[in-house]
Amino acid sequence: MTEAWLSKVNWSEDGLVPAIAQDAATGQVLMVAWMNRDALKLTWQKGEAVYWSRSRKRLWHKGEESGHIQKVKEIRLDCDGDVVLLRVEQQGGIACHTGRESCFYRRLEKEQWSEVDAVLKSPDGIYKK
Repeated sequence: MTEAWLSKVNWSEDGLVPAIAQDAATGQVLMVAWMNRDALKLTWQKGEAVYWSRSRKRLWHKGEESGHIQKVKEIRLDCDGDVVLLRVEQQGGIACHTGRESCFYRRLEKEQWSEVDAVLKSPDGIYKK
């Protein structure tokens, strides 16, 4: 099986590419993460989002702790080849570690960031640390 498609990605100097997770049904942007070559390959093979955690320095299968897996419906690459778009079905309706649907829950209002999206489930109820 050829993997020439991976060479079409314009990887950064540190071997990463930003990945946007978008709800396939609604179009809402759920989160932005990073992928290395292995993460993108595994995402394609598994049909579930796998990212590279820059803080943990390891592959991270989205939902491995929370159960909030992202089922990948489509993978796209932008015109410059330097951003990946994952159109996903978000399991459990929660993408953010704060218990919200999306990581983009803060909106700029009058020069302040306001939290405008509700917590759907407390992180204490999601993560068993």
